[in-house]
Amino acid sequence: MDKAKGKAKEAAGAVTGDEAQKAEGRAEQRKADAAEEAKQREKTRQAEADAKQVERERDRQRRKDKGGLGGLTDNLTGR
Repeated sequence: MDKAKGKAKEAAGAVTGDEAQKAEGRAEQRKADAAEEAKQREKTRQAEADAKQVERERDRQRRKDKGGLGGLTDNLTGR
């Protein structure tokens, strides 16, 4: 939304010859781009955190499945 608003301001400034308005429009576009990048970085960070949590849970379950001795069995009883 802000990017479109910035483009409109820049275009209006170009039509009227108002350099300040053109600059303001470009600044709004850069601000919108920066906000979008920050949003994407946060999504990536959250996805990485979720993947790490799933990995920890998988490893915990594997250790639980192997038992207290890490999968070692008793040769005498076969357990």
